[in-house]
Amino acid sequence: MTKPITLSFTETDLDALSGIEGKLAVIVPPEGKLDPAGRRLNRLTKGALARLAEAESFDKAKVGDTVSLSFPAGLAAEALIVCKLPRRPSVEEARKAGASLAKARGKGHLTICAGSTARAEELGLGLVLRCYDFADHKTGETAPAEDATLLVTKPEDTAANWAGLAPLADGVFFTRDLVNEPSNVLTTTDFAKRLEGLIDHGVEVEVLEEVDLEKLGMRTLLAVGQGSESPSKVVVMQWKGGGDEPPLALVGKGVVFDTGGISLKPAGGMEDMTMDMGGAGTVAGAMKAIAGRKAKANVVALVGLVENMPDGRAQRPGDVVKSMKGDTVEVINTDAEGRLVLCDVMWYAQERFKPSGMIDLATLTGAIIISLGHENAGVFSNNDAFCNAFLKAAKTEGEGAWRMPLGQAYDDKLKSRIADMKNVGGRDAGSITAAQFLGRFVKDDCPWIHLDIAGVASVKSDTTLAPKGATGWGVLALDRLVRDGYEEV
Repeated sequence: MTKPITLSFTETDLDALSGIEGKLAVIVPPEGKLDPAGRRLNRLTKGALARLAEAESFDKAKVGDTVSLSFPAGLAAEALIVCKLPRRPSVEEARKAGASLAKARGKGHLTICAGSTARAEELGLGLVLRCYDFADHKTGETAPAEDATLLVTKPEDTAANWAGLAPLADGVFFTRDLVNEPSNVLTTTDFAKRLEGLIDHGVEVEVLEEVDLEKLGMRTLLAVGQGSESPSKVVVMQWKGGGDEPPLALVGKGVVFDTGGISLKPAGGMEDMTMDMGGAGTVAGAMKAIAGRKAKANVVALVGLVENMPDGRAQRPGDVVKSMKGDTVEVINTDAEGRLVLCDVMWYAQERFKPSGMIDLATLTGAIIISLGHENAGVFSNNDAFCNAFLKAAKTEGEGAWRMPLGQAYDDKLKSRIADMKNVGGRDAGSITAAQFLGRFVKDDCPWIHLDIAGVASVKSDTTLAPKGATGWGVLALDRLVRDGYEEV
C-alpha cells in the first residue's frame, strides 16, 4: 500500500538556511513583503528573491502557484521554490500551495520556510496528498518521494494541528490505492481482507459470505455476482467512538469489475471499470480516517463486494429477482447492476443498525458525468437538513458536490409490467431514475443521501490535490460531516 510522506516541523534557524540541501521553498505573500527567512534568503542570493517577487511573472501568478530559481547562488539547495501565498490563507489556498510545492519539488527532500504563515498544517496536507504515486506494479525505478520539513515559528503547535489531519491523508491514500488497483489483484476476497486490516485501527469488521447473504435474502446482490468465479461478500465495519446514539451509516458499491454482464459494455474504455468499486473504496477510506483520529462518534460502514461477469450462470435481461426488502425487480439491463447491490445492503443497514442517517456512495451512472462532468458528484436526498449539512461539509473541504432533483414523475419511469419495478427507467434522466430506484429501499423515517461519484472517483487528468487516476473524493467531506455533526463535544 502507498504510504504518505512524513512531515516534520522545526523552528526556523536563519543561520542554517544557506546549508540546506535538496530543494528549499519560501512563502512570499502577493504584496511581496518578505518575512525574516525571506530576507535572509534574499541576502544570500544577492537580491534574486526580491527581484523575483517584483517581477511580472510573480505578479501574474495565482495564489498558491510557485516559481523556481534553479541552483541559486549563495545556497547549497539545488533550487529555491517561491510560493505565492498570503500570510493568512484560506484552507483551500493553503492546500493548493502545498500541492504546487509537491509538483515543484519532484521526489527529493523539500524544506519549506513557512515561518508564521497560518494554516501551515493545511499546506502540509496539500503537499502530502499531491505526493501520492501509485507504483505497486511498476518494476523500474520507483523510488518514493522523500519526506519534507516545514520550518515554522511554533513547531509544537503546528505538529499538534497536523496530528489531527494526518489520518485524513491515510484515509485518502487507502481509497486511492483501492480504486487504482487492477481487478485481478483486488478481487472480492482481497478487498475483504484489506478491509479486515482496519481491525488494527479499532474498527470492528465482519465479513458476510454468500451463504450468509442467501439466508438474509440478499437476492438482488447475489444475482449480480452469480456469473463470476469471485464470491460475493458484504463487509460490515463499525466504529464505536460515541455513546449510545444510533450510528451514521455509510454504504458503498463495491463492483470490483463491471463488464456489464450479459448486457456487455463496449470494449473501448472497459479497462476503466476497475474503478467501479469507488463507492466502497471511499467508504473504506473514510472509516480509516475516522478511526485513525479516534472520532467521538458512532459510524457503521457496509460495502457490497461483487464482480459483474457474463457467464452461463449470469443473470439475464428479463429476469425477475426478489430483494431482501421483498420487492421484485425486473432486470432490463444487467449493466445497471450497482443499484441491485446497493438496495439489499441499504435495507440490511436500516434493519440491523437503525441508523440516524444513511449515505450511499456509488460510481452508479454515466449519466451523472453528462450532467456534471468531472467537477461535481451528484447529490440526491430525501431530507433537506441532512443534505445541506453534507453540501456544507463538501464545500468546506473543497470537494465538488451538486444537489440533483427527485420526483414522482421520475419514479413512475420505473414501473414494470411483470414485477414491482424495473432496474432502469430509460436513457433520459438516467442518474435521477437510478436514485429513485434506491429511494424505494429507504424507510420513511431514515434521512438519506445518495452520492453518484462516477465522474469524480477517478479522472484522466491531474486535479489540484491528486495525480490522474483515483482522487479519493469524498473521504474529506464524509470526515468533515462526522466532525461537525456527529461527534460528542
